[in-house]
Amino acid sequence: MKVAITSGKAEGPTKLNAFDNALLDAGIGDVNLIKVSSILPKNTSIVELPKLVEGSMTNCVLSTKISDNPGDLITAIVVVCTSTDDFGCVVENSGINENPAELKKEAIDMVKYMMKVRNLEIDELIVEEISHGVEKLGAVVASVVYLSD
Repeated sequence: MKVAITSGKAEGPTKLNAFDNALLDAGIGDVNLIKVSSILPKNTSIVELPKLVEGSMTNCVLSTKISDNPGDLITAIVVVCTSTDDFGCVVENSGINENPAELKKEAIDMVKYMMKVRNLEIDELIVEEISHGVEKLGAVVASVVYLSD
């Protein structure tokens, strides 16, 4: 299995439009996203996000935050852990006016715990983090997109 890690941020006239614009910024706005939980199959490789077929059904782990309060700092994070010879885990985290470094640390701690309780040795740990200072109505997204082989 191949996965791509991406993120985006945007403003819009409504919460839905801001979210859609953030998805477009991340390169995943023209597909139908199917939110999945947080397990990566064995032998998952991480690749650049390819051009996706418009309208396709696309599995993903999705972290998102939207705010209509000017001045808010919104953050979305995904953390990916792979294992050398086994499957891996993904965690998402987000916040409004929370310290991005603390949100990142919390997400890393959560994914490390998930790996530990599964007796999985961490091979690679990747963090995708995006923050945005809301101007009028903003959204952020961070995602792990599952791609076919």
